[in-house]
Amino acid sequence: MGKTGRDWTQIYAIYGMDDWQTLVFLLIHAIFFTFLSILFLLYFNPICAVFESLSSALPAGTARFAAGFTGSVTALSAVCLFVAAGNIFYSSVSLHWEMAQRMVNVINDWSTVKHALDVGCGRGILLNTVALQLKKGGSSGRVVGLDGRKTAVSTLRTAGMEGVQEYVTCREGDARRLPFSDNYFDVVVSGAFLHTVGKEYGNRTAAAAAERMRGLGELVRVLKPGGVGVVWDLVHAMEYVQRLQELKMEDIRVSEPVTAFMVSSHIVSFRKPSHQVGHHLGYGEVRLDWRCSTNC
Repeated sequence: MGKTGRDWTQIYAIYGMDDWQTLVFLLIHAIFFTFLSILFLLYFNPICAVFESLSSALPAGTARFAAGFTGSVTALSAVCLFVAAGNIFYSSVSLHWEMAQRMVNVINDWSTVKHALDVGCGRGILLNTVALQLKKGGSSGRVVGLDGRKTAVSTLRTAGMEGVQEYVTCREGDARRLPFSDNYFDVVVSGAFLHTVGKEYGNRTAAAAAERMRGLGELVRVLKPGGVGVVWDLVHAMEYVQRLQELKMEDIRVSEPVTAFMVSSHIVSFRKPSHQVGHHLGYGEVRLDWRCSTNC
C-alpha cells in the first residue's frame, strides 16, 4: 500500500466502488447512444428519406443535413458519456487511493499521532491509508472512521484485507454533529466527502453551503490545538479556505487542482493554533502548496 504505483485492479478488488449506480447509469446511456449512432451510420439513406417525408416543405438537402447532424451529435454524446464513466471509475478507485497517499504525506510524523479521525470514510481507502501510516510509524494510536451510512462491516473487512484492523474502529454519525468531545484528535482527514454534506438542500443553495461550513467547523472543533486537518474535496475548496481563515486556523495550504468526478478538486490542509504563540504563517494567510503534485 505504500507504493504509489499500486495497480487499480488491486484497489478495486479490496474496495470496490461506493457510487456504482452513477457508473452504470452513464454506461447504459453511452451504449444506447452508441447503438443509435451505428444505426445512423448503417441506415443513413433510409433515415434521410424519413427526414425528407417529415420536412417536405424545406429546401433540398436539409433532410440530409439534419440526419447527419443528429447522427454526429448522437456519436459525440456516446463518446462524452464513455469519458465521463471512465473518469468516475478512475476517480473512485485509482485517484481516490492516490489522493489518500498525498493527504497522509502532509503529516510529518505519524509516530506521535494517538487519535485520528476520517470523516466520511466510506469503504476505507483513506481510513486504511492513515492506519497503515500509524502502523509503519510504530504508533500505538488508532483511527476512527465515521460515516452516515451503515458501512462498518465492509469498512472493517477492507481494514482486515490491508492488515490494519487493529488500528481501525468505525462509528456511524453525522458530520455536522460529530459524536466526539472538543480537542480530541491529533489528525482529522476527509476525502471527497464534505461536498455531500447538506445536499438535501440542493447543490448550490445557501442552506447547503451553511451545512458544509457546519461540517468543516466540526472538524476544527474535535481537532486538538496544534493538530492538523487535511481535506480533499470537490469544487468548494475556496469556501473552506475562507471559513478556515475566519476560524483563525494556521498554515492553510491549498494544492494544485486535480480533476475528479469531472470537476476540479483540491487538498486543503491546516493547523489548529496551539496555546503557544508561534507559527510560520500569520492568521488568515494561505499558501498554495504546488509541491502536492509530486511530494504529497
